[in-house]
Amino acid sequence: MIIIIGSVTIRDETIDEALRISQEHVNRSRIEAGCISHGVHIDNEDPNRLVFVERWESMEHLEQHFQVTESAEFVGKIAELASVAPTMELYQSASIQRH
Repeated sequence: MIIIIGSVTIRDETIDEALRISQEHVNRSRIEAGCISHGVHIDNEDPNRLVFVERWESMEHLEQHFQVTESAEFVGKIAELASVAPTMELYQSASIQRH
């Protein structure tokens, strides 16, 4: 499984637009092949910082997601609304069973 943690800090005057397009991106991504979960969250300590948490079945599925035109458009739009450039970290993980 691939896990993505992404974030972007948004300018005060653009937060409503950023939240709108972020939720649209999340909703669209959730129906893509290989998407296990995808969400956007507001940082409790900085309400202008949006945090994205995604889980994908494989790197191949994630690469397909990156090729979707709307995904690339979202990255460009959210960067325009940002006061701090977006970041993204990718992790490969395996589930651990706890008894």
